[in-house]
Amino acid sequence: MNDQNINDANQNKPNPSATKAYGKSIYLFTNDLRIDDNLALQQACEASEQLLCVYIVAPQAFTENTYGLKPIGEHRWQFLYQSLMDLNRSLEQLGQHLVIYYDHPLEVIAKLTTQHAIDAIFRSQQIGVHENQFWKSLKQRHSSLTFIEAPTYTIFSQTNLPIELGDFPVSFSKFRKKVESTSYIDNLQKTPKIKAMPRAFASTLNELTEHPSISAINASKNYYPITGGETEGLKHLKNYFSASQPTTYKEVRNELDGWENSTKFSLWLAQGCVSVNTVLTELRNFEAHVKANESTYWIAFELLWREYFQWLAMSAKTRLFQSSGIKQTQVTSHFSPTAFQSWCEGNTAEPLVNALMYQLNATGFMSNRGRQLVASYFVNELNLDWRYGAAYFEQQLIDYDVASNWGNWQYLAGVGTDPRGKRHFNIQKQQALYDPAQRFIRRWLNQNSLTIAI
Repeated sequence: MNDQNINDANQNKPNPSATKAYGKSIYLFTNDLRIDDNLALQQACEASEQLLCVYIVAPQAFTENTYGLKPIGEHRWQFLYQSLMDLNRSLEQLGQHLVIYYDHPLEVIAKLTTQHAIDAIFRSQQIGVHENQFWKSLKQRHSSLTFIEAPTYTIFSQTNLPIELGDFPVSFSKFRKKVESTSYIDNLQKTPKIKAMPRAFASTLNELTEHPSISAINASKNYYPITGGETEGLKHLKNYFSASQPTTYKEVRNELDGWENSTKFSLWLAQGCVSVNTVLTELRNFEAHVKANESTYWIAFELLWREYFQWLAMSAKTRLFQSSGIKQTQVTSHFSPTAFQSWCEGNTAEPLVNALMYQLNATGFMSNRGRQLVASYFVNELNLDWRYGAAYFEQQLIDYDVASNWGNWQYLAGVGTDPRGKRHFNIQKQQALYDPAQRFIRRWLNQNSLTIAI
């Protein structure tokens, strides 16, 4: 078995091993649903005579997990499906086609390798431990194939990360100081948009024709102009940096609502419709040609938080999902199905918490401030196992990211890397600060026409 890792995402140098032509290769799309700035896809194109572009939808994503929830809820699936359709349109312009399968990933690859003389499998490097266990299982089952992956989801690769991965967990402030000392934004190098691809080869496996249903999401489905895909992601990025919003981001980022009050980049970053380096490049151009201030710095600051959680998850592996967390700290909690359901449905004793949960269930989105408040209520007032809250966010959030979601929940529950321990927000005080006139509460609790998808 020839296993290659292309570990320098910020240097567009062809991998010497990958320049050798493989007859037939599979490119396995994961959280990199784009053509622009996709080093792994570029390497697959350079190295392969024929290429099959594959995305696998696992049926398990729509069945109940340990927490009695679906890993992918309706809002997430709708955005993901839109992203896949947009990616397919981009591939068709290059003479390719996205083949979508609805089956267990290991079985799909086994069938493809049986039907075709596959030489290599390419993908973007993954953060999650389960995604990497899948890759390991693939390599064990198909030892004659070459497996090649490249980092496309993070700012750094493991080779140019300014902190040794073995040194995690560290505080975010230490991570930030080390990263900022590298002038990382000035050293960014994007991979050019792919303009030519190898020819595709036909597969006899049945493609996904009837996808898992997307029922009518009535609840203000147009409340936020959210559409999945690289096309819409780049359009949103351009619109954001064409206005003055970046210069006031820090002042409005804690608002509970309003499309313009946060960047919303996380929506397209989560599926890799847009790369973090593309966002940082646009930010750097804005600062160079329009204005640089504390707010523009804060956008980069928030992206560093995202980066921090990615590498923390890589280090933590299965501890990311354990009750005791990264710290291996024992916490006292219980599980009450009634209290959990009330929280999910927005039927608690706190109107602000209820309004925020209505917003999440109706739109698949919630502000960062809102996420902290409902999570604090979950672990402190309700004293519930934080993992159930994290799993519900996984189901509901369009911008679900395994590292950021589970890392943030650990951080707030006191089992992550926060040196201050468990975070406890006073809901009444927070309401007085961020919704003193109760406009947000009235807006969401009074929308009786909402169809809540949970």
